[in-house]
Amino acid sequence: MPHLDAPTAFRQQLLGTIPRLRRYARSLAFDAGTADDLVQTTLERALAHWHQFDQRRDILVWTLSIAHNAFMDERRRERRMSVVDPQEAHGALESLAAPGHDVGLRLDLLAALAQLSTEQREPLLLVTLEQLSYAECAEVLQIPVGTVMSRISRARAALRELLDGRAAPGARSLRRVI
Repeated sequence: MPHLDAPTAFRQQLLGTIPRLRRYARSLAFDAGTADDLVQTTLERALAHWHQFDQRRDILVWTLSIAHNAFMDERRRERRMSVVDPQEAHGALESLAAPGHDVGLRLDLLAALAQLSTEQREPLLLVTLEQLSYAECAEVLQIPVGTVMSRISRARAALRELLDGRAAPGARSLRRVI
């Protein structure tokens, strides 16, 4: 097994990425079980290809790229996008709930995020939640920096409309057709 050959330092670095990797996976999948599967797939791929990792790169960016590619592979396999049930979104939010914060606002935000296309949601969350630079986000998603910037801009505008009540709930106009 190739992962048994991975140096201890690499394995320790990889372990350090798990919390942020899990958070990113949950933001993609909106389902804890699916997100955990994605994290597992990502870790397996990283361990299987540890020798391809360039130590000059940030291991988090590398693993997020692997997670993104694994997620896209699964989406291609399914040949359709799943729709998030509001009850599932509510359950996912409760698992992330932090005391002292406005639960209603979190519910509204999660529902609005669920309505964004994956193409808009991914760069928005990578830059705002994971605090990656636009260049790092472009590397993870394998798209130009300008595309990252425009997708984030459109995602923010769509979120504003959804949270202000100007967009119809469940409106599919936010989905981008490629």
